Amino acid sequence: MSTESTIEDGIDSAAKTVGAVWPIHSFVTANPLSGFEDVPFGEAVTQAADLLGGRGYPSRETFRAALDDGQIDRETLASELADRGYEGEPEALLERVDTGVEPEAPDDEAERADHVLTKWLSAFLDEGHAKWSMPNRDDGFYAAFREVAEHDGEVPDGVAASLPETPTEAIEAVLEPYPESQWVPVFEEQLAALPGWTGFIKQRDDDGGTWQSAHPITLADYLAVRLSLLDGFGAEIEPSIGPGSAGSDSADEIAEAFLTAWEASYRSEVVDRVAAESRKREESESADRPDAQLVFCIDTRSEVIRRHIEATGEYETHGYAGFFGVPMEYQGYDAEVSVDACPPILDPQHRVSEVPTDGDTQDRHDRWSSLREAAGEVVKTLKTNPASAFGFVENAGSGYGVALAARTLVPGRVRDLLTTADDAVPDGHEFCDQIVQHQHTHADGLPVGLTREEKVEYAATAFELMGWTEFGRLVVFTGHASETANNPYDSSLDCGACAGNPGGPNARVLANICADPEVKAALRERGFDVPGDTVFLAGEHNTTTDEIELYGDVPESHADDIERLRADLDTARENATAERVESMGGDASASVDDAERRAADWAETRPEWGLAGNAGFVVGPRELTSDLDLDGRAFLHSYDWATDPEGDALEAILTGPMVVTQWINAQYYFSTVDNAVYGSGSKVTQNPVGNVGVYQGNGGDLMTGLPLQSLMADDETPYHQPLRLSTVVHAPVERVTDALADHEELTQLLDNGWLSLTVVDPTQDHRAFEYERDMAWEPVSESTATEPAAPETERPVAPAAADD
Repeated sequence: MSTESTIEDGIDSAAKTVGAVWPIHSFVTANPLSGFEDVPFGEAVTQAADLLGGRGYPSRETFRAALDDGQIDRETLASELADRGYEGEPEALLERVDTGVEPEAPDDEAERADHVLTKWLSAFLDEGHAKWSMPNRDDGFYAAFREVAEHDGEVPDGVAASLPETPTEAIEAVLEPYPESQWVPVFEEQLAALPGWTGFIKQRDDDGGTWQSAHPITLADYLAVRLSLLDGFGAEIEPSIGPGSAGSDSADEIAEAFLTAWEASYRSEVVDRVAAESRKREESESADRPDAQLVFCIDTRSEVIRRHIEATGEYETHGYAGFFGVPMEYQGYDAEVSVDACPPILDPQHRVSEVPTDGDTQDRHDRWSSLREAAGEVVKTLKTNPASAFGFVENAGSGYGVALAARTLVPGRVRDLLTTADDAVPDGHEFCDQIVQHQHTHADGLPVGLTREEKVEYAATAFELMGWTEFGRLVVFTGHASETANNPYDSSLDCGACAGNPGGPNARVLANICADPEVKAALRERGFDVPGDTVFLAGEHNTTTDEIELYGDVPESHADDIERLRADLDTARENATAERVESMGGDASASVDDAERRAADWAETRPEWGLAGNAGFVVGPRELTSDLDLDGRAFLHSYDWATDPEGDALEAILTGPMVVTQWINAQYYFSTVDNAVYGSGSKVTQNPVGNVGVYQGNGGDLMTGLPLQSLMADDETPYHQPLRLSTVVHAPVERVTDALADHEELTQLLDNGWLSLTVVDPTQDHRAFEYERDMAWEPVSESTATEPAAPETERPVAPAAADD
């Protein structure tokens, strides 16, 4: 094997330990330790601690608080500790759990190399934010660095002149004194030194896309520059040997016992309640036809609004992946670029865009948008150029100062003004149609629109996965998006199933498909008898304010239905925002106003909780959870095993939505247990860089996870309970086993303890069975509870004025 091949293979091997990092404008939650999922969880966090310096388990203070609050059942904990050979009082054993070891500071030479490297990485990888970008980006990162190195006084003497023509040659030159057996460890340590930048480079290179095509960069480019700088500064390159900051075996075993007991305590409550509802469902009669059926994303925030909608009238709500089963690349009317509106585990299969159909409304939109864009450019200039900012404010006079003060001191009133202005600007869906009908193949190779057969398949798949056999007079596919001001993490609050983009466009596509008369006719042939009076609509749920906007018109025959639905949605909004605002320490009696204030306040570090608190994923009919308050902690996917005899729908749910929810859960888990390493610290001290990420302070590595304000009630108290995902499926055990059989990646996640899976089997007296490993199941002990138990404790409430 050639040296070049050895280096390339070594980089590929080392890169497996690097977690992918998406650009912050399209934030995708992912497991930062995804490269370690092929080993048991305990081994993975130990290896990651050695390599990255991050803690893998909650702190002893977090465990102690959970134990004191009754979140951890003491009998379950005693059993878990005994299984690992530990006896005694849990509080005493907890003292042996490490609180975390401060990572060793890099040597001065490595810090100097990091400073130079990250300076040029941010300039090269900028996505339209910087006024000045790195020259020669079209040639790739290594080639561009070769050109600028001789002009950078911070690059050590001799480095620029000695850089070979290719990155592989540069790597080989630096590694020449080291045996090949050390090359992969060297690559692993150097990739782990700046995991934010390397994770971003890995994702960008794997994904391709416009920016990568225009300005290519690879991990080989990165390593070539980094190793050359380290060599030039005289920094240590030889890989370290042996464990670093990882805790002792006993400490990790005790922590694992506490974590497993905590998860089992949460899971047993959910399983007991689902099993009890399953028994009730068997004895209950079929419900009357609903006035409307609303389909929401499985997102945990949907559980809250769904519960309150159902309480207002004869409504059914259902859960489905928020891209609504249509993997597409989408471009809105005035969007500069298209976005992938589907989970990262899928590739877009169609290109859908908006085309204007109402000239007058389009003109009104364009006029207002031009004014808004001009104002935005002024603000952008002020934010990026202090000199012009001072001059502008001086020339603009006191009026601008008053505007700034109002934006800061009375954000609610400013929002009222902005809302009035925004209402005057028609949204794209008001004057544009989506190109859903198949047209041709786009230059990027994606077909524009969908064929009749594809439309029918997407509609049928949606109904099959949700187990639908009956339809209401109104069916609303409801995507979701967030609304915040001055928030680099705004896309992290949008739809995770849509790769950090709003889900409204996907909802519109599926509603458009289902309303097609040809599709309805074909669906009837496949057993879905859609009544003639069923009207399909789309909508979008604003998760920050809980407002639901409905898209599209209805015939006169449904005017009363839609009017009643809108009124009931307003009522549900008031009740849902009261619940959410109270959890953030706000005024529940003025919940809508407080939620809108948070959305408009550019100084608000916590506009909403996002998916904080997520811990469970329930797959089954809505009737199993409709009477339960799951506290916004569970992903809910509708599924009826009785309508899925072959198990195809179940297999699709386990291989798709369950994987995505595990990504989300792992991101929240690790961002909470060690925010300094796996999260992104406080928003207060963050600085955006290049429209791709954030720094803590003035430079360094890209931060990879969620900020403290998305996870903590205050400086000391986690709001998010860091638990691995507990999946509960309502189906025969045999059917679940068959669904898992052909998917080694799923059984690997389960066998290695990255999530748990419990089945409530309606064919075995609604008993519960827990997946052990190697496709084996263990019956869960019969609960003494015959009725759903109330939660023992509530999560912490954030203070009204967050101090973090």
